[in-house]
Amino acid sequence: MQKLTIKKGYRFRMAGAPADERVVLPAPARVAALPERIPHIKPRLLVKEGDQVQIGSPLFEDKRNPRFQFLSPGGGTIHAISFGPRRVIQAIVIDRKDDHEPETRFQAVAEEQLAQIDRQELVARILDGGMWWAFRELPFRDLPAPDGEPPFILVSLNAKEPFQASPAVYLKDQERLLTYGLKALNVLAPGKVLVFADANEPGVIQQAGQWLTHVVSGNYPCDDPATVLYHLKSDASQNRAWFVDGQDLLALAHLLREGRYPIRRVVAVAGSAAPDRRHFQTRLGAPLSQLVDEARLHGGERFVVGGLFRGYSSDSDGYVGFYETAVTVVPEGGEPEFLALFNPGVSRPSYSRTFLSRLNPKSLVYNCNMHGDLRACIACMHCADVCPVDLLPQMIYKSILAEEVEEYLELGLLDCVECGLCSYVCPSKIELSRTFIATKAAYAKEQAAKTE
Repeated sequence: MQKLTIKKGYRFRMAGAPADERVVLPAPARVAALPERIPHIKPRLLVKEGDQVQIGSPLFEDKRNPRFQFLSPGGGTIHAISFGPRRVIQAIVIDRKDDHEPETRFQAVAEEQLAQIDRQELVARILDGGMWWAFRELPFRDLPAPDGEPPFILVSLNAKEPFQASPAVYLKDQERLLTYGLKALNVLAPGKVLVFADANEPGVIQQAGQWLTHVVSGNYPCDDPATVLYHLKSDASQNRAWFVDGQDLLALAHLLREGRYPIRRVVAVAGSAAPDRRHFQTRLGAPLSQLVDEARLHGGERFVVGGLFRGYSSDSDGYVGFYETAVTVVPEGGEPEFLALFNPGVSRPSYSRTFLSRLNPKSLVYNCNMHGDLRACIACMHCADVCPVDLLPQMIYKSILAEEVEEYLELGLLDCVECGLCSYVCPSKIELSRTFIATKAAYAKEQAAKTE
């Protein structure tokens, strides 16, 4: 087991952390799949409104590779299929059967069989079970090609982004399932599975046991596989590593061991405006209305699904997607402030030393107010100070604006871990991270077109 220290990043003192207790919720009346929230894929519908589906029935597939199928998290009737601009499929909503949900069964793999199973056969079973989405490939975070063998598979048992589900909570009583999942990964990439956890989480370290390869110290985003890979890789051939989140690995292990599509999900509900800040065990695709009691809100709150820096805004009518394990409720902000010019900012979050909050050790309340408008870059270097992979975000941004493709690639755009810190600390309110993500996605699409 190796120790890895990430020196850059940022430690948030953010109010509203969830309690480390898990509350089991009853099955909701409706669940949903959100194709729009799966990066890079081109979904093709396999169902229509009114169709009857089972748990594990195919709902849609990826046009780029029909082997990538996404299955239903509930058994019942397709209630609605919602579309956005340009006919983008936003949500497939299923009305569950109250009494008994029909279920598709898959061929199980006993733990002792994992030592003899062929890699191609294991890949086929994961694809048939609709769980290939658990794997993502760097640097674009797209679904990897099933036939390729990765240089590494990174497994993250760490959660630094506010406020992701804690590994200590979702791993509780799941040691055997975790071990099974890690054995399955070693069939896919023998001897190339890297498992890392937070150095300050002794319980998680103990649960991972002999499988743990690295303990990581540092601030957000030291939990991100791309950050860890950047500090471990020895050559460019390792850039195409795969990664899988700890909770997704448990779901994958459940599919293989039990032969049943996994529907259980632990979601952290947090934020200073959340009425009940805890971890909830619910269903994959659960509605936000089940997780947050809207009647206990005061108005003027925003729902952020999937983490404050990588998530997306939603409302109480939304659902939790395949990858999201956090729902954060924060104030919108923007209320007029009396004598704001003379406020020393003791309770106002800020990266710079402008406010006295730098001297305040207490947790601070964050809201959605940007506290300023877009301005020109002032070359303050704040973005470079926090970048966990030693990039110069301001230079990459200028290269993107100038459409200098070779220059921004040479400056390391593809190493960007999409953490959002550069946007957060920018005093000019430039959406650096959003620009980088869009540019990476466009470059990935261009490269894919060349290989077709």
